[in-house]
Parts: sequence; structure tokens; C-alpha cells
Amino acid sequence: MAAEEDWSDSDEEVLSDTETSVQLGVPDGPIESSSDLLDAAVSRIGGHPAFLSPHDPSFDSSLCKNCGKPMELLVQLWCPLEDSPYDRVLYVWGCACGTCQAKDGSIRAWRALRFNERYAAKLEKKRARQKAKEEAKAKAAREEEERRNAAKMKAPAGTPAFGLGSHVFSDAPSEPEPQEEELPAAGREVSSEDEEENDTDEEEKLVTALASSTLDSSEWASAPAYPSLYLSTLSEYLPKAKSAKLPSAEDIEADDNKKGKDTSWAMEGYENSLETDHVFDRFSQRAEYQGDQCIRYDLGGTPLPFAHDAVFDRLFPVPRQAAVPVTKAEFKVVPAAGKRIFDSSSIPPCRHCGGPRVFECQLMPNLINVLKKPSDSGNVPRKLTDEERRKEVQQVLKRSVGEGLMDWGTCMIFSCEKDCEASKSCWAEELVLIQWDS
Repeated sequence: MAAEEDWSDSDEEVLSDTETSVQLGVPDGPIESSSDLLDAAVSRIGGHPAFLSPHDPSFDSSLCKNCGKPMELLVQLWCPLEDSPYDRVLYVWGCACGTCQAKDGSIRAWRALRFNERYAAKLEKKRARQKAKEEAKAKAAREEEERRNAAKMKAPAGTPAFGLGSHVFSDAPSEPEPQEEELPAAGREVSSEDEEENDTDEEEKLVTALASSTLDSSEWASAPAYPSLYLSTLSEYLPKAKSAKLPSAEDIEADDNKKGKDTSWAMEGYENSLETDHVFDRFSQRAEYQGDQCIRYDLGGTPLPFAHDAVFDRLFPVPRQAAVPVTKAEFKVVPAAGKRIFDSSSIPPCRHCGGPRVFECQLMPNLINVLKKPSDSGNVPRKLTDEERRKEVQQVLKRSVGEGLMDWGTCMIFSCEKDCEASKSCWAEELVLIQWDS
């Protein structure tokens, strides 16, 4: 389902909100097409995996590191990088065994790559066209400078420089400003009509990575699986921060019992306080704003922590406080505590190339709610109102433990920044940090 449809009913609200760099993954109905089930380019919730390579990876990739049993596929994300010649898919499996909850290894993520020769050729053409355009632009600038200098040499004494400059630019065959605006569509304007049509057809073919084999004769076919659902993406919009308002004496007295309540979740840093869990407050408010989100995708961005725990302390460490000199022994200077910001230095490097890992995406609590819904209903669920959606998210966030289901708050996935590969394909396990709902 397109993002525009979700926001078309509240255009005025969208215009007043702020778009973030996060892409939200939301469920979009059951996958009933057999071709889509086998297509690795179709992102999904649940179901069986569709692999890029005709040779299936080891089935051990889906085994829980605690109980050793095969785990269900939680999500499959088609996420190729724009300037990379590789098709790219991220697979995440999770164990629902009660005894495996709150243990590392019960959620595993794998990154798959496949070299796409056709797209690699297209990238080369695109880069060549971009390079040619940049060279042509630089040449035009040099020629314009030469013409301007030549005109100055021939100009009679007393001629205003700005008048001559205007005359020179008006005689120019083209202006640089319109060309500047066309840069995002580099390549199209310099191609012939036939080349443009061929590029369009080629791009449509490249969007879909066709599966080379089925799972019928594979060990993966007998793996446990949740019902498969389409996973669509939409941009995240957040309300603009309200302007600060100084409280009156009456407000201070009335709110005396509401200390510690966080109303500034849109700030970049986290307050360094143990009075209340501001982290969970911000997480809840952010999730409730788009309550059906199951995935938050922001490659190279900042994760949204679930609660103040060891994982939070690791990713958002307490800022170091500089020593403050004092002049008298009896004076004790205590510097103000700074705000915590995301720091990925504690994330171990890629095991394959040694390069740094960056945050890529995280699983949200609503994914558990979606996966545990019965699959025997053939009707597409109705669209919930904002209030119904908020209540549903609150129930998920505050659910009880011991139901025999997954019991994490969020799962953060960190992948290789270099997107390293082995020869023409890759199957690499990435780092998962889990914040548990306890």
C-alpha cells in the first residue's frame, strides 16, 4: 500500500509535521501470489524465506543458539543500496520458546548479497553520463570565464562592470541554473529517446529479483512458519515540537505530583536521570504516533531504544564530565549532567572484513502482535482508527510475560558499513542487540 494513501486523508496534518529519515515497515495484507512468495524482492512478515542464490544457505542459519530448534522467519527485507551492484536482502529469525527469551542467540539476522550484472552495467552507464555532464559543465564554466575576461579586455574605459556582465550572460546559449535543477535525473536528458525507453524497461526488470529455485525439495520447506504478509514502507512523520511555555504558579502547584513526566521525546539527547524511565516514555510515544509499525529502517541512523537497561547504557553512554577547578577546598563543584547521544563505538566490527558496523533497522513490539494473530481469516482486517491503534500498541507494550510468545521490547540490527561480499555472493550473519520486555 502506497504511503500517499495512508496520509491522503490528513493532508493538512502531514504538511504541519516533520518527516524523519526513518522508513516504517507496516503489514499490508496476506501474500497469496505464489510468484510473490518465491520472489526475494518482495519484503514480508512471516512465511518462508525466498533466497537470492539458487543454492540455499545452510539450514543451521535459522537454528536458535539456545534450544537448537529451527526458528520462524520474522521478517525478510529487500534493501539493496542505491549505488551498489548487488541485490541485497536481510533475513531475521526469532525463537518463541519461553525458556529462550531474554537470551542472546534467540534472534538472528543474516545479510544476503548477489551480484547483479545487469544493474552493474547500468550503474557504469549512469556514472559515465554523470561524469560527462560534470565535465561538460566545467568546460562551459571555463569558456564563460574566458569570454568574460575577453570582453573586459575589449571594453571601453568607464564601462560599468555589472552592465557588461549582464550583457555577456544574456548572450550565453544556456544558463547554468536550469541544468543544476536537472541533476537528480542525471542521464535522462542526455540519452536519446530509444535509450530512455530501454533504460525504463531495464529498470523495471531490475526491480524484481526472480527466485531461481523453489523450496519444495529443500529442508527449508518443512521449517515452522508464521502466515506470510506483505511488508510495505512509508515515511515517518512527527509532530513539530510545541513551543516552550513558562508555567504559572497555579500550574506548578497542580502538577506537583507529575514530576518526572517526559514531554520532550523529540530532543536528540536523553536525560541522564534515574527517577523515571524517560527512555521507555519516548519509545512509547514515538511508537504510538504510527502504531502499526513493525520495522524501523534507517541505515546509518540512530536506533530508538526501548528502555533504560544495559543495552541503552552501551549505545547511549553517560557523557564524560570535564574536571572543574576550584579555588577553595570547602567548595565542591558538581557539573551539570549532559545528555546522552548515540555512540556506536562499542559495536564490534564486521567479522568478515573488519570494517565498522552501523545501525540498519529494528523490530518493533507490534510485530509480535501481528505474528500471533490467527491466519484462518480470509478477510483483510479493517483499518484501525488512531485511537484504536494507540490502544493496541499500549496493550503490546504492556503485555504479560509467560504466554509462550516472544517477549522482547525491540531488536536492533547492525550491519557491515562496507556491505562486504565474498566473491559474487554473500551470506553473512549480522549483529543483533535485544532489549527485553521485563
